[in-house]
Amino acid sequence: MTRATRVAAAGLAVALAGCTVGPDYQRPEVETPAAWVVEAPFRASTPGDAIEKGPWWERFGDPTLAALETQAIAASPTLAAASARLAQAQAQVAAAESGLLPSVGFAGRMARLKISRDRPLTNYQSPNFSTVQSDFVTQLTVSYEVDLAGRVRRTIEGARASAAQSAADLQNTRLLLTAELATDYYTLRELDIELDVLSRSIELQRRSLDLATARHDLGATSGLDVAGQQALLDSTLTQVDVLHRQRSQFEHAIATLTGTPAPVFAIAPNVRELVPPDVPIGVPSDVLERRPDVASAERAMAAANAQIGVATAAFYPSIILGPAYGVESASMASLFNASSLLWSLGVSIAQPLIDSGRIRANVDLARGGYDVAVANYRRLVLTAMQEAEDGITGLAALERASAQASAAIASAQRVLDLANARYEGGVATYLDVITAQQSLLNSERLAAQLRGQRMLTAVFLVKALGGDWPGASSLAAASAGSGPPAPSSGGAAPSSVR
Repeated sequence: MTRATRVAAAGLAVALAGCTVGPDYQRPEVETPAAWVVEAPFRASTPGDAIEKGPWWERFGDPTLAALETQAIAASPTLAAASARLAQAQAQVAAAESGLLPSVGFAGRMARLKISRDRPLTNYQSPNFSTVQSDFVTQLTVSYEVDLAGRVRRTIEGARASAAQSAADLQNTRLLLTAELATDYYTLRELDIELDVLSRSIELQRRSLDLATARHDLGATSGLDVAGQQALLDSTLTQVDVLHRQRSQFEHAIATLTGTPAPVFAIAPNVRELVPPDVPIGVPSDVLERRPDVASAERAMAAANAQIGVATAAFYPSIILGPAYGVESASMASLFNASSLLWSLGVSIAQPLIDSGRIRANVDLARGGYDVAVANYRRLVLTAMQEAEDGITGLAALERASAQASAAIASAQRVLDLANARYEGGVATYLDVITAQQSLLNSERLAAQLRGQRMLTAVFLVKALGGDWPGASSLAAASAGSGPPAPSSGGAAPSSVR
């Protein structure tokens, strides 16, 4: 082969390697509303998309929750499995990228062999002889696939998209883990408040039972008053056992989420006021960039699109360059002599001619996989919009309901005071007192449940928005004043919902 021929062949290979078949990936457009439907005093602003999502649970101001979240992130087996899958995907990227470079190998052989005299003749004029000899071979081999149709490049493109998808899945697993932990934690705290309500109600009902018993012993009332109060007390005590069982279940769930055996895990009761924090909401289009499950679905589309190119490349020839260089000799002493040198230059070309539609079917399969990924992406975008709007409107409704529940408690307390006074004055039956006690208990438990629901809805909204904007804690003060919120140094400040 002359020098000109070699240069021309190399130029042809480079030109052919520049082709890449299959469609280039473009993220499909999805319709998003310009703003959320919010109620006063909420308002929309533009958040900084580049601001990193941080430990959103710190916004709730609960040291116990913060400690549990830190422990869960460090010890959760679910999060560890997601991290391992990301490492696998990154290794697949490295393996795919190796296809762009030649692979070099070393081969060696040392053998003592006998050649059969009865083997088939290669020439009728030259008879065969049986010989015994040694064979020593060492050589370097090179294999390089000319990426004629871009199969290797599309494979790398798909592997990188899959690795990015695994990274988004890891973030989504982390978000789901922390949100589930916060949900279980605030459900447990809501049960603590309900148990405290029942404890105070039991104390009140015991005093009322003592009063009814004393009046019965004096002959002022019938035994019906005592029996009715005892029945109310027994019913309340039963509810205590039911709530203790529910609390234990959530405590055990938190233990599992933090990677701790349930029998050795405990959270002390703590009755405290539950107030949801301000949650920055931004604008709907930001959800597409912030929610890790949406990002994962978008990366899945890119990976599926790359598979179309890989499948399409099978229509084109496969070209593999395979030069080799080494030495071979019957004697170790002469193995590295110039006369023992061997080499080869070769290229192998394979072109499918008749495959009965197999390649076309594989391309259609890849296109179908891409269509599935697109549909899944659009579904997740719609779900993200729905969940965020549910969280925003839910917080507003629960805040109003909580305020009304506080007013109902005050009214129920006044009714109980009046019922006690009328009973002691002899102008009302004890049934009025029992009814008033039950009404007060129901109102206090409803108020506790609404406070818990407000916390759960705040956690749900954070999850629906894909996390938090660190540095937005000053937003509440800004939104309370007049005028629009001022942008922060990291970007424009997001709006908040409370």
